[in-house]
Amino acid sequence: MKDLRKRAPRPSEGLGAPIAVALWCTLSFLFACTTMGKGQPGYGGLRPDETLKPEIPATASAFAETSVTVVPEETDELLSNPGMGWETFHRTRDKDKNLPDWIPSTVHYARWGWGTLEPQPGKIDYAFLDKILKETREAGQRLAFRFMCCSTTRGRPYHPAWLKEVGGKILICDYGNQKGLAIPDLDDTVVLERHLDFIKRLGARYDGHADIDHVDLGSVGWWGEWHMSGSRTGKMPTMENRKKIIDAYVAAFRKTPLLMLVGGGECLTYAAQRGAGWRADCLGDMGGFSKTWCHMRNSYPKLVTEAGVGDVWRTAPVAWESCWEMRRWVKEKWPLRFIFNYALALHGSYLNNKSAPLPEGEHVRQEVERFLRRLGYRLVLRELKHPKRARAGRPLVLAMKWQNVGSAPCYRPYRVAYRLTGKSGYTKTLTPPLGGAGLIGTLTVEKWMPGSVETFTPEFFKEPADLPPGEIVEVVDRVVLPANMPAGTFSLAIGVVGEKTSQPVVRLGIKGRTEDGWYPLSELEVSD
Repeated sequence: MKDLRKRAPRPSEGLGAPIAVALWCTLSFLFACTTMGKGQPGYGGLRPDETLKPEIPATASAFAETSVTVVPEETDELLSNPGMGWETFHRTRDKDKNLPDWIPSTVHYARWGWGTLEPQPGKIDYAFLDKILKETREAGQRLAFRFMCCSTTRGRPYHPAWLKEVGGKILICDYGNQKGLAIPDLDDTVVLERHLDFIKRLGARYDGHADIDHVDLGSVGWWGEWHMSGSRTGKMPTMENRKKIIDAYVAAFRKTPLLMLVGGGECLTYAAQRGAGWRADCLGDMGGFSKTWCHMRNSYPKLVTEAGVGDVWRTAPVAWESCWEMRRWVKEKWPLRFIFNYALALHGSYLNNKSAPLPEGEHVRQEVERFLRRLGYRLVLRELKHPKRARAGRPLVLAMKWQNVGSAPCYRPYRVAYRLTGKSGYTKTLTPPLGGAGLIGTLTVEKWMPGSVETFTPEFFKEPADLPPGEIVEVVDRVVLPANMPAGTFSLAIGVVGEKTSQPVVRLGIKGRTEDGWYPLSELEVSD
């Protein structure tokens, strides 16, 4: 009787060879597609009279001899990356005495009253802001901020003292047991016009500033949070005027990300439809205000769902701020794992713990590290494949597998770049083009999504599940080697560089980073 059992194929037969050859054909086809019709100077492609003739290996072993496959080792270190992570509050990280040395921070967050920023009519205190920005940059951070109009502290209003002098209407209202609180009436024509003009001038100076991470869409309500809760006599502006304020922010800050306060209701929807993300300032409240109500189970699910902003995180960031601060959570025995998984499940990118000391406890650091390891984006290169050999002046095709194992996308179009370094000291960085000039590459990272879990279900409220990693993204990139590149063996390194620079700005979730931010992964033989 014939033995119908199948033996395992050797590397050079069975399924191995067809798969290997298929991959090679795919790379060769992409190589051909990206060179065809690009014989003009600057593209490094074929001349019109040239024909591309890729050599296709017949077996898997032949393919292995002509290609390089690298599987980088993942790291569990906390990554210091722009546009995400732990925020310091009203102090830079070098002056934050409560910031442990094991927590990285790239964002300095602050809030000021309108009167602080515009102490005289029509004169913004640019020197004040510029000084803060300089200190923030020198500390290796970017600034995020909010300005406010309505203060709950008697005798310390947020609005400018001169506002009443120029004819602006000031309201006297209450908050809780406090009375006699002065707040500006944003329905008053003078007040509204002055405030809209202030937003316009602030944006004209600072929109797109390299040292600004994001701006809160504040102004309205207590602390700029878009509500007047706890007040019997205070009032919100009309919906028409609230939308005028949102429109002013959107018009003034076209390049700098805007974050709307989650309590804005209809205005949150309106702002999100115009590109804003959102922030919530009471993460962790599991019953501090009431035994029957809390932000985590009652407020945020309602606010996010009714405003329809559950998927805003895909294109704009979500920021969290601790309710009180973490020591209160531990004191009340509110579970850190629940709170942190909740924040990750809603795809947060930032956490502001108000620069308060961390709570004491055996497992506190472990939980904080676990949380920060996932907060924001975390890009892992799972695999890199490229030919062992290439020719100067010709395209180099690289196949990669990337995965975002964080909680949010990277919202900036940072670019994947490659660096070749020879033993003789020759170094060349190959980056995507700027404005059509330079060497060609195509990959940016902002659309690599994290995983997701279903939120606000009965199971979610029992215990938010661990956020799964994002799907593995398989990509093929193509860069052209310089025509004057000398022959030899070169170290090939990968990095994620800025939008307009060739210097790495993102730390990857893999080992092997050098001091200048690159990750040497393999070698490439170049012939002339």
